[in-house]
Amino acid sequence: MKTHHAAALAALALLCSQAATAADSKDEQMKKLAATAGCVTCHSIEPGKSGPDGLAPVGPAWKDVAAKYKGDKKALQALTHTVMEGSNPYNSHWKGKVSGLAMPPNAVAIKEADAKKLVSWILALPQ
Repeated sequence: MKTHHAAALAALALLCSQAATAADSKDEQMKKLAATAGCVTCHSIEPGKSGPDGLAPVGPAWKDVAAKYKGDKKALQALTHTVMEGSNPYNSHWKGKVSGLAMPPNAVAIKEADAKKLVSWILALPQ
């Protein structure tokens, strides 16, 4: 009986280890995609980073984005659209929190399918 429990625990530990490795791999893939597309020029993952010349960051930290849109079922579609098409500088909901006025369109830097994967990953970040 103890042998079965030990085997079950070993199998569970292996599954947990594989899940953690897969998550780390996904994180690295998304960080690489973000760097390649130029996203990290304006954004960071963690809040509290300064922007140029000690000003507020240019764009919001992705953990702040994840917190702001938590539970919003339309966020993935809306934010993917913003990544691809840019945002309106006159309707910024990050005003006073970032130094950038608007997000430029990024359709030349990233494919929409990749943008959707990146936004999905951002929205799943722990706050």
